[in-house]
Amino acid sequence: MVRPDKSIVKRFDSLKAHLQRENPVLIDAIGGFRKLDDIGYKTGLIESDDSYAMQISWWPLVSVLGVFSAGKSSFINSYLGQPLQKTGNQAVDDKFTVMCFGEENAGQVLPGLALDADMRFPFYRISDEIEKVTEGEGRRIDAYLQLKVTDSEVVRGKILIDSPGFDADAQRTSTLKLTKHIMDISDLVLVFFDARHPEPGSMQDTLKHLVEDTIGRNDSNKFLFVLNQIDSAAREDNTEEIVGAWQRALSQAGLTAGRFYTIYNKDVSIPIEDDTRKARFESKRDADMADIESRIAQVSVERAYRIVGAMEKQAYSIRDQAIPAITRLKQLWSQRVLRFDALIFGALALVVVGISLATGSIGALMALILSLIAEPISMLATIVALVVVFLIVHFMIRKSVAKYMIKKMKDTSDEPYITAFRSNTRFFRSVFAKQPAGWNGRSKKAVDEVIEHASEFVESLNDQFTNPSGKV
Repeated sequence: MVRPDKSIVKRFDSLKAHLQRENPVLIDAIGGFRKLDDIGYKTGLIESDDSYAMQISWWPLVSVLGVFSAGKSSFINSYLGQPLQKTGNQAVDDKFTVMCFGEENAGQVLPGLALDADMRFPFYRISDEIEKVTEGEGRRIDAYLQLKVTDSEVVRGKILIDSPGFDADAQRTSTLKLTKHIMDISDLVLVFFDARHPEPGSMQDTLKHLVEDTIGRNDSNKFLFVLNQIDSAAREDNTEEIVGAWQRALSQAGLTAGRFYTIYNKDVSIPIEDDTRKARFESKRDADMADIESRIAQVSVERAYRIVGAMEKQAYSIRDQAIPAITRLKQLWSQRVLRFDALIFGALALVVVGISLATGSIGALMALILSLIAEPISMLATIVALVVVFLIVHFMIRKSVAKYMIKKMKDTSDEPYITAFRSNTRFFRSVFAKQPAGWNGRSKKAVDEVIEHASEFVESLNDQFTNPSGKV
């Protein structure tokens, strides 16, 4: 039985302790992930130093993305109620900043390694992914990430991420990799644009990577599009014109639906002399800010549902996708090995018979066979020798076929199953086994239990967060 590394067990204990303090409703989900891990270890789908629980963020995650000078940092400082992030017209941060709650170490800034090595955060082992994109960059994780600690109560139990802008980053490829990772695991994504430059040219990268790539997502409702610093339009009172240009740029990128907001930071805003205009701008800003903050406050609930959804999705993926794929690959490997066995040894037999017929020594061959039958010891030694030769050739064929198939699996939909395939083609695995290694009735039952538990977990969440009957 394959067991998780001690480091995984320790991290699970740490995760459980942290959830007990911050979000106890999620503790029950840990058991489901552990069951899936056991199956993953047995089938070779994941290594013993990995866990399906590490592939999601256990903390509600709000990310703030967009162009430079769009007021992202000012928005974050205003939301936190403290000047945690540097602000200014020029690029002041060229890395992703992860902000989390901490009373004792408030204001502390930790390197990217603190995130890369801790499974509780959404960037666990992200250096490995960066290394795949650009060789050598994985070792420079501190150039991409930093962790800041704040005692602002609004982030208690959640994580907030501020990103570098898209249009001025030298580490472009790896930054886009990180951005995609953030978009995938976030519960809420605020995409910021600069109202002073709402034309398509100035926000080309943002349109491409934060708009075009989100349209077809099944979680597109978690993206909020924010036109910040709209106070720049107050003097000319041309808000509608600026907002119209911005929304046209979004629609040309393919975004025809979504939540759109126009805001500005009242602490650093342009003074509005006209009282009527000022009241109109402030009313719109306050309404939009209230809506955004309400969505942020809701992410804790959404995260609980996302985690149980991820657990259920992983269970279905193992049962309905991974196991059939591994079964298909294993059967193909077995067929090819047996076919090559038959071809090689059949050809060898034909060669021996052919030579005997050609040289007229078929009688001598028959006499040799009869003499072996007459002497059991000689016959046994010959059989053993033939079996040894057969096994050597057979295992060479097994290994060669497996290596060939693994090479062909790379950069295809079968690539995620390479490790499991290797596990199923080890020397002690039978070519006649129909089921993948580690998959049996007990494993299937465990997956079904996780799926059933997910449904029960959703019901318990519904009971906690809703009250359809209206009873007190």
